[in-house]
This record gives sequence, structure tokens and C-alpha cells, in this order.
Amino acid sequence: MNSTSAMDVNVENKNTRKLLGSAVNNTSIFSRKGFLDRLFTAWFDRLVYPQIWEDPEVDIQALQLNHNSRIFTISSGGCNVLNYLTEQPEVIEVVDLNEAHIALIKLKLIAIQHLPSYEAFFDFFGRADLPKNIDRYEAYIKPNLDSETLKYWESRERPWKQKRIEYFTNGFYKHGLLGHFIGLIHWTSKRLGHDISQVMQARTMQEQQVLFDQHVAPVFDTKLLKFLCNRSMVMYSLGIPPAQFEEMNRDSKQAKIGMHLLLKERARQLACDFPLDQNYFAWQAFNRGYDIKHRKAVPRYLKSDQFEALQNHVNQVNVTHISMTERLKDLPDNSLNAYLFLDAQDWMDETQLTELWQEVNRTAMPNARVVFRTAGDTSPLEEKLPHSILQHWHTNQEDNQNYTKQDRSGIYGGVHLYIHSSTTEGQKIL
Repeated sequence: MNSTSAMDVNVENKNTRKLLGSAVNNTSIFSRKGFLDRLFTAWFDRLVYPQIWEDPEVDIQALQLNHNSRIFTISSGGCNVLNYLTEQPEVIEVVDLNEAHIALIKLKLIAIQHLPSYEAFFDFFGRADLPKNIDRYEAYIKPNLDSETLKYWESRERPWKQKRIEYFTNGFYKHGLLGHFIGLIHWTSKRLGHDISQVMQARTMQEQQVLFDQHVAPVFDTKLLKFLCNRSMVMYSLGIPPAQFEEMNRDSKQAKIGMHLLLKERARQLACDFPLDQNYFAWQAFNRGYDIKHRKAVPRYLKSDQFEALQNHVNQVNVTHISMTERLKDLPDNSLNAYLFLDAQDWMDETQLTELWQEVNRTAMPNARVVFRTAGDTSPLEEKLPHSILQHWHTNQEDNQNYTKQDRSGIYGGVHLYIHSSTTEGQKIL
């Protein structure tokens, strides 16, 4: 079975930068925001997230995912898609503006189908640093890739660099903008006299707090970090566009703390609020890899008891290189009941957001659920959407705050759940 018959993979011949530009560049290039938006677009046109940083366990709980779910989501690193797939839903519609992320999810889907075992799959995407991964790629994955995906992984980001597929022989999660940025944080911290990886020596949550205060917190209080945390362009490598940076900046000013303190508190949640053996996000941030020995601090899709479910339901995933709104326009009325928008709405102005939610309302089934993140702590929907669109949805602020606290990555200001009801009279904000 070849790759195109194994799943409905719709690849649009559109340039990633053009798609990103239409999503992000919504102001004049002659304005400060317009100039910074275009810099971000150029910077984002490559592999950004080798791993997604939204906690899928929170998503699965909030969206009540099960075998009846019809899911719409952004791919990003693709691990969220596979985590949702373990719930054996009816369908997962996957989109992304970035061709690198599309190539990554397609690589994972083909690997599920054609690698000879769970151990081979874990070696490739769990360890992601073994020379033998190339041999398995050549034998099992490469012959089944579509031409666009093959072209991406066989090419190089720069002429003098290795092929992209070779990232899986020397630490895939150290690559991409975010992987490089985390590496730079480790290097800079050591130059400043601190070793943030020492957090991983903790054996209890109390020790996590102590080691964070000793090795991580002081880094945020240095003059260099205070300076860098207030520069929006520095945040590009975290995938934070200017609009999101402004939201975070607004939150820090409202709390009357510096941006460095806002980021320090989010790093504290990541490092201290959950046991390390249950938080693979902390492993990636402070250890630069997963828990490959015990395999507890790994995404659920990389656990052995989930591999059969992935194999049996991989055909339920449809991948499209296109914007959320344009893909939704292609889908039937009342065809979806779970939407994952990650943090994409932070990028949108009122016009873009309204157009998106018009399609959400059209495609949503009764009692459909939408989950998204925001860089700041407040949802943009009440401020930017017309009442006529949002009146069909309700949200509960207490629940949203609890979901935010449960998100193990800790990097977002808010996790928001909205629930659709055909009987709701007017918008209900509790």
C-alpha cells in the first residue's frame, strides 16, 4: 500500500511563506507591527517545532475525545495528532501552514504503517538519535513517501548542512527553531554560571523546587535575560509572533512585573508543578530528550501499549497544507465535533477571526467543543468576534483556569474551552 492510498493526503502547491504571510501579515509593512510580522514570517519558514508544546492530555480531557470524535487540528510537530489518534476517533482533519510540519506528520504516519515494530518506531521518534534510523528509513519509510515529503526530507536547509532526514541520527529534538533555541538557552546559562539541566537531578517535587531556585531562576534575573526577554524578535525562535508578544507584554504590565519574571513563573510551572517522571515537556526543556530508559515521561503515542491503536486507525488521518479557514470551507456542514486551534488565533485580526468562526459555526455539530491556547491569560473571542457568531458558544472561566494549571508545558497564559449548543440562547460566560 503506497502513501497516497494509505491516507487522504492533500498537498497544496502553495509556498509556506505565502500561507504564513496571509495568516500573519495583516497590517502595512510600513508600520512597526507590519515590519516585525514580516520578519517573523521569514523566520518561521522552516522546521519550528520538532515536538508540540500544547499538552495533549489536557486537550483529550477538555474535548472528551473518544471513538465518536471528528477532530480538526493544526499539526505543528504532529505528536498531538498521534496522541489524539490513540483515542481511536472517526476522523482527524489536520492542517498546517508550514510545509516542514506537514512533512513531519506525514513521515510519522508512514512510519507507523511500515516500520517493522514498535521498537523501531520508538528508536526513530523516541530516541531519535541512532545511526540505524537511516537504514530503517531507507528500507521501510522512503519507498512509501509521496514526492513532496520525500523531497523535503532528502533536501538540506542549507547547502553545507546534512540532509534533514539525518536529524534522526543525532538528536531530532535538538533541531528546528525551538530545538536550537533551547540549546542556546543551555549554552547561555552555562556562560552565566548556571546549569539549568541540574533540575533533572531532582527525585521529589520538593527537590525540583529547590533545584529550580538554585539553577534556573537566577538566569532570569541576569541583566542579559532581562534585556532579551523584552525583545520580540528574540521570541521568534519560540514561535511567538509580534501579536503574541504584545499580549504577554500586556499581562506582565498588568501584573506589574517585568517580562523576565512572567517567563520565569511559566518556567517554574514547567519545572516544578508536576513530577518529572510524568512531564516529558520538562525532559525536553532541561534534558533535551525523552525518558528513554523508563519510557514514562514520553508522549502517549510513543508508549508500547498504544502502538497497535495507531496502526489500526492511521487511515483516519487526513493531512492538508492549507490554512484552517480554507480547509474548513471544504468540509461539509455539521461534520466536526472537536477543534484544536493551538495558539493560532493569537495571530489573527478581527476579520480573520470572524471568517474562521463563521466556518466553525457551519461545520460544528451540536455540543461540539473548541480548545485553544493564548499567550496572554484572556481569550480574544469576546473582544474580536461579533455577538451573532459567538452566541452559540459558552465557556466557563473556572474550568479554563483549571485546564491552564493542568497543562504540563506551562508556556501559555491560558487554555480555553468553548462548547457549542444549538439550544443556547445568547452567549453564556460563567
